Amino acid sequence: METLEGAELCFPQLLNTSCRKPARHAAEAGFLYVLLSCMSLLTVILNLLVIISISHFRQLHSPTNLLLLSLAVSDLLVGLLLMPAQVLLLGGCWLLGSVMCGLFYYASFILTSASVGNMVLISIDRYVAICDPMCYPTKVTHRRVQLCICLCWFSSVFYNGVILIEFLKHPDSFKSCHGECVVVIDFVTGAVDVWVTFVGPVWVIAVLYVRVFVAAVSQARAMRSHAAAVSLQGSAGVTARRSERKAARTLGVVVVAFVICFCPYFYPSFASKEMSTSTGFSIFGVWLLYCNSCLNPVVYAFFYPWFRRSIKRIVTLQILQRDSCDAKVM
Repeated sequence: METLEGAELCFPQLLNTSCRKPARHAAEAGFLYVLLSCMSLLTVILNLLVIISISHFRQLHSPTNLLLLSLAVSDLLVGLLLMPAQVLLLGGCWLLGSVMCGLFYYASFILTSASVGNMVLISIDRYVAICDPMCYPTKVTHRRVQLCICLCWFSSVFYNGVILIEFLKHPDSFKSCHGECVVVIDFVTGAVDVWVTFVGPVWVIAVLYVRVFVAAVSQARAMRSHAAAVSLQGSAGVTARRSERKAARTLGVVVVAFVICFCPYFYPSFASKEMSTSTGFSIFGVWLLYCNSCLNPVVYAFFYPWFRRSIKRIVTLQILQRDSCDAKVM
């Protein structure tokens, strides 16, 4: 039987209680570190570009873009805080102490819930814009959107504080050795969490987007049948409705990517298993979930011309010019 003295320990001075580092080839470990570190850096850069674009250019100060800004903030924090910590965990040793371990998982749960909440708000915004366009400017105002975003973040902080209260009080309770950072959620709590954080929101998002799709198809048919009789003023309305449908289609891609990336993370709850962050499948689910934070701004760059124009102005430092915030990027 292999002794602890012969193994590579996280804390060599603690022979009897230290965790052992997992056996991994140097080339494999190096490749993973470089790949995931690059993904973390790319996530930070892309979401920072989204935040600067929406914050700087006045033309982008719309209710929908405020929701995208909130989503980009959560994605930025994932790349800035969570991904580097997960890279450290690849070595099999947590060297930052119990308090930081508790804060890391608390932040991870908060950002996950906040991202889900932002997706629901984006779906509601697109539903009102497509299905009730005449009332959209009065129903969806900047103040109401700001209030909803604040409630989303506050609810995430409070809800996950309740879910993890015992873990936050005793972050060492699930550790089997020094150098381990792990949280275990029992089946009942995990089942409640998966319904509140995933199944319920996804059901709401799916219902709203089905209605958006039906309304968009109906509007497209109506516009084709009346295309010959459309006046100049009507053409502006047609263009606006096409823009709204394009935004709904783009955000629909974002939502589909969100569901695909989140499913493996919540799989243990569907499989009636305790959720432990130390298992290999859970680590895969966490990183796939993190990939969603990098994928969102890529979708914007592919579908949104305003984002590409904004990036060009940011990279060429045109935003430093006077009155650059009034530039036309739409």
